Amino acid sequence: MKGVALAFLLGATAIFIGMTLWQSAGAPGWVGYVKAAAEAGMVGALADWFAVTALFRRPLGLPIPHTAIIPTKKDVLGDSLGDFVGTNFLSEQVVRERLRRVGVASRLGAWVAEKENAERVTSELATVVRGAVTVLRDEDVQAVMEQAVVSRIIGTPWGPPLGKLLERVITDGSHHKLVDLMCDQAYEWVKVNHAQVLNVVSGRAPTWSPKFVDALVADKVYGEILSFAWNVKTDVNHPMRMALDKFLTEFAGDMQTDPRVMERAEQVKHQVLEHPDVQTLIGSAWATAKKMLLDAAEDPSSELRTRVRAGLMTLGERLVSDETLRTKADSWVEGAAAYVVLNYRNEITTLITDTVQRWDAEETSRKIELQVGRDLQFIRINGTVVGALAGLVIYAVAQLIS
Repeated sequence: MKGVALAFLLGATAIFIGMTLWQSAGAPGWVGYVKAAAEAGMVGALADWFAVTALFRRPLGLPIPHTAIIPTKKDVLGDSLGDFVGTNFLSEQVVRERLRRVGVASRLGAWVAEKENAERVTSELATVVRGAVTVLRDEDVQAVMEQAVVSRIIGTPWGPPLGKLLERVITDGSHHKLVDLMCDQAYEWVKVNHAQVLNVVSGRAPTWSPKFVDALVADKVYGEILSFAWNVKTDVNHPMRMALDKFLTEFAGDMQTDPRVMERAEQVKHQVLEHPDVQTLIGSAWATAKKMLLDAAEDPSSELRTRVRAGLMTLGERLVSDETLRTKADSWVEGAAAYVVLNYRNEITTLITDTVQRWDAEETSRKIELQVGRDLQFIRINGTVVGALAGLVIYAVAQLIS
């Protein structure tokens, strides 16, 4: 394009020289019109060549003021570009209006509702989980778990919450199934341990008592015990059951109000937490959880990934069909974008200005010239043509006036 623009200048020059020589030899009157057009075309071409060249370098290397604009004003242009972007693109109103027109929630919902897209998102989430779990050091996670979980358990009294829980269980009658199970097991134990009961009773009989008397007494005691166990098992209103309910109710209240019972609960808590098996369980909790997460993330058919995929598809369908949810999601997106713009607009525009400042001036000028140079050379061509036409008009007007 530089060659084409130069050809227009050389063509105008050649015509001007030719017409000038012809006029000296006595050319007809119309030659003056052609000469004036060629002369003005030369002026226009040279003026536009100077203007285009002055953007990127000093014409002919001369230190003419206000030339080589891009190399010398690169940083100023970068600052202006950053301000322009920050004002016209990173304003809260512009961002909100643009996101509202786009309809992020609806588009995202329609996209993620497709099975292959949901699978893709699930796969990416699994990759993130694997990366995060792999990067985390076991000892750091263990320390956090001990501080966040164990310390909280130790610092929280067990008595009142356990008492409230037991009280709620008794009020709802949920403990009756456990009592039924205990009564059933007690009756079955007495039933199948006839000899053991007899031995216990006989062993406590006086030494002078005859053996047959001991056997009769033991058998009678066994029968009474078995009958008692059967009655407790079959009668839901048995006094033993009533006594147990009363005891549990009082115990639930004592755990919330009695300092001695509460202190005993604290002692039990510390004994449980300090037990070696419990310490081992706490120590291996993260390792177990880590292995489960990694295995689930690796296996595309795992329950975790299946549920995540199904959840994403369901969410996508709801975003498409549920206008209320879609409106909320759009407002969340707009709010998040507005927050970023309001709080980090300067950092974003600084990224633009700092990047421009790091560019080499000459290299920047060359790259910009390569990108827009073709259009700039058309300016030179148009300057030659428009200059020639303007010169022709001016010459014609001068001839008419004279």
